[in-house]
Amino acid sequence: MSKLIFITGIDTGVGKTYATGIIAKGLMDMGLKAITMKTIQTGCDNFSEDIIEHRKLSGSELTSYDLNKITSPYIFKFPASPHLSAKLENKHIDINVIVKNIEILQNHFDYILIEGAGGLMVPITDDILMIDLIQMINADTILVSTAKLGSINHTLLSIEAMIRRNIKIKAILYNLFFSSDQTITDNTFDTIKSFHREIPIFKLSKEIEAPFFSVISDKKR
Repeated sequence: MSKLIFITGIDTGVGKTYATGIIAKGLMDMGLKAITMKTIQTGCDNFSEDIIEHRKLSGSELTSYDLNKITSPYIFKFPASPHLSAKLENKHIDINVIVKNIEILQNHFDYILIEGAGGLMVPITDDILMIDLIQMINADTILVSTAKLGSINHTLLSIEAMIRRNIKIKAILYNLFFSSDQTITDNTFDTIKSFHREIPIFKLSKEIEAPFFSVISDKKR
């Protein structure tokens, strides 16, 4: 059975798409069969822009699973949370469709990297949150955090929410793209680490630190 890794973030626009593509490339470089998903994309028309970005970052071509929208079953034009974007188009998100598509991919890949939309508590429907989907498919997670002011609070809240639901956090990716004040950048990293030393935390700039891949896979890079 392939491994499911859900890439979530402390907020929207924190670098989940970039992280997902780079992780896919790293796994492929190790000789593993990996594919990415963007189960729900908003602010987009017809085809998932994030899937296209994943493929560019990983140095791979679009697959038949992409063209048949197995990797991106739900796409909405309005840039908002999935439940609102779907309502504005008079459409309904069926969580079972997402689960079925994941099961299809599990028969063909070693790793399935699933990029979430927004943060953990973003509503998919009126009664299902993103964190519910993670639990439903029993995925491990990678949490993307940032060096922005306020990230300590958002990161610790996200970690607490997953711990309460017994969701395994494989690692935290600390995105340095948002670094504007070195004092805040260094202290935020150290503070997150001090509160959760049991969770590996890695810095993400143009690449991910090499030891990251030995943490999330069974093979050494």
